[in-house]
Amino acid sequence: MRFFEDIEIGHRREIGAYHFTADSIKTFAAKFDPQRFHLDEEEGKNSLFGGLAASGWHVGSACMSLLVADGQRLAREAAARGEEVAVWGPSPGFRNLRWIKPVLADDTISYVSVIIDKRSSASRPGWGILTARTTGTNQRGEDVYSITASAFVPMRKGA
Repeated sequence: MRFFEDIEIGHRREIGAYHFTADSIKTFAAKFDPQRFHLDEEEGKNSLFGGLAASGWHVGSACMSLLVADGQRLAREAAARGEEVAVWGPSPGFRNLRWIKPVLADDTISYVSVIIDKRSSASRPGWGILTARTTGTNQRGEDVYSITASAFVPMRKGA
């Protein structure tokens, strides 16, 4: 992963895609969001969603999983090039979580993150805070998910 100084506002990162199957929707819902339109095709079809719909929390969890996997991939690639790898800190939070359109069985959502703000941390010397807007788009080009989240990112030592 990159250091705070190396990341510019506007930097775009394609995180990856996740295919929502009926089975994955039902499995997630049974454990974390057991509402009828997430568990049963007929109930989903007769709901406002018009089909078996993934929980919004499932859509967000898929995004997080892809975000972490992509970060690990980037860190491995940087290490293989002999570069120093920045170990990012936790997130101080998020805002503006939106489930814009339903994600239905057999939808594939592609996630993209864009840096929209960066600042030095006032409370943690040596750290910056990046803010990114991450969106998910289905195979029809429709935005279905959006979140604005922040993360602590280390500055280079001596910078």
